[in-house]
Amino acid sequence: MIKAIIEPFRIKMVEPIKLTTRDEREQLIETACFNPFLLRAEDVIIDLLTDSGTSAMSSDAWAALMRGDESYAGARSWYRFRDTVQDVFGFSHVIPTHQGRAAEHILFGIMAKPGCIIPNNTHFDTTRANIEYNGAEALDLPCKEAADPGTPHPFKGNIDTEALEKLVAEQADKIPLIMVTITNNSGGGQPVSMANIREVSRIARAAGIPFYIDACRFAENAHFIKRREEGYADTAPIDIAREMFSYADGCTMSAKKDAFANIGGFLCTNDAALAHQERNILILTEGFPTYGGLAGRDLEAIAVGLHEILDEHYLDYRLLSTRYVVKHLDDAGIPVLLPAGGHAVYLDARRFLPHIEPLQYPGQALAVELYIEAGIRCVEIGTLMFGLDPHTGEEHPARQELVRLAIPRRVYTQSHMDYVIEAIILVWERRNEIRGMRIVEAPQFLRHFTARLERL
Repeated sequence: MIKAIIEPFRIKMVEPIKLTTRDEREQLIETACFNPFLLRAEDVIIDLLTDSGTSAMSSDAWAALMRGDESYAGARSWYRFRDTVQDVFGFSHVIPTHQGRAAEHILFGIMAKPGCIIPNNTHFDTTRANIEYNGAEALDLPCKEAADPGTPHPFKGNIDTEALEKLVAEQADKIPLIMVTITNNSGGGQPVSMANIREVSRIARAAGIPFYIDACRFAENAHFIKRREEGYADTAPIDIAREMFSYADGCTMSAKKDAFANIGGFLCTNDAALAHQERNILILTEGFPTYGGLAGRDLEAIAVGLHEILDEHYLDYRLLSTRYVVKHLDDAGIPVLLPAGGHAVYLDARRFLPHIEPLQYPGQALAVELYIEAGIRCVEIGTLMFGLDPHTGEEHPARQELVRLAIPRRVYTQSHMDYVIEAIILVWERRNEIRGMRIVEAPQFLRHFTARLERL
């Protein structure tokens, strides 16, 4: 049996990569105030900052762009988009938005009020920011296994249902909705089991609380269920996805992830009255309800991508190629989050740089060194991103200090990832030389995007 992992696609167009020197990168990252977000993209060799909007579209998706109907209202492209979303997700009302955070902004602008609590397995940055901006508390309830990066639990993305049930029993009147993120991005790209989703649904419905899914990487989560959860080995990913969403009352979605699109998203609900409110806000902030801030060609591309992402051969390749990187790093003794997730590799910066205190941002220091070493751009998910209390302004260490290397879909080959593996090992070998950092300037919300730092 052949063991090599091959890309289940052919490359028909290429984009040149500008190769920089180490000395150049030292100067470039200093000019960018030691924040990879502030680098020019052309100065990055391997860009693993995010898998959002960075995918390579297929020939079918590019062809669909040419079919885009740019009519202001009631365009053909809208109906194709809506019908595809309803076919996969099953919700009654589909509201297009220009990206996922716009869907979150509309949803939480209505549902999140001061004093409210919105629990999740782990809120990601824009979700948390939109909740906190409206004065509510974004509460993380990760399962106990998630606390140990080295634990090879198959579903470390699960929400702690015991903690959730206790919270609902004590404070149901403060909970406008319960959310679960699939896969759990801030928790290391780890999947959520169908059993966990089903139990959250039971708890929510017993208390009369709406249950929403942050569906950005729903296809990867569905394939993890197929490969890891008993009873689903012979079930197609699309049918697993349909079952997942059947337990929910609505969802938010960034189509920039598991739809291969460069822009776009949507908000879904089964509540007609809520959908009416959401469409009214949509008209004010995004556009008419049949385009929602998107061109017709974007609606067409998303419709194609939502079916392509559920191809079993692609999903096998996606999960195996990420596991390939994780296995090589783990074999080399690199502290990496286990087991491998779907869309990204997560380095455990706390164990990688134990001599750097959390309030000196070890994750950011590691991200900077990876850029200097090899021109790799990635992102810290730790104290810089999540360490600021939105109510008091007090800074505290995050639960974990991770560095995420998010792999764009259908963009890099195995040789690119071998280069990444070598670079990480080189940084590991000189880890004791790496110093911490301090913030020079940063905003209150989503500070990691624009923070300016300096070395200690």
